Amino acid sequence: MIRKHQLTRLFCLVCVLMCAGLWTACMHRPYRAYDSYYNDYHRWDDREADYYRRWSTETHRDSGRDFRKLPSDEQEEYWKWRHQNSNEKKHKHDRQ
Repeated sequence: MIRKHQLTRLFCLVCVLMCAGLWTACMHRPYRAYDSYYNDYHRWDDREADYYRRWSTETHRDSGRDFRKLPSDEQEEYWKWRHQNSNEKKHKHDRQ
């Protein structure tokens, strides 16, 4: 009888740990985009997505298209535009 309770507790513990692991694995992690124009990375967050939508609209491109699926020359064009149209006085680069 004691052995059954130990196995049940062990099973419950394993289930809890597996759920915690799956939860952590499924959490949204921001995409980091490589900027070949400036040789750095940018965190693709809501702010960057807003810039991308603005660029897409101004250049008559599909704003629903995933940036990662753009050809490299269009990605470079975006980064050039992005650095020229940044509202920040100094552009901070993500180094994470």
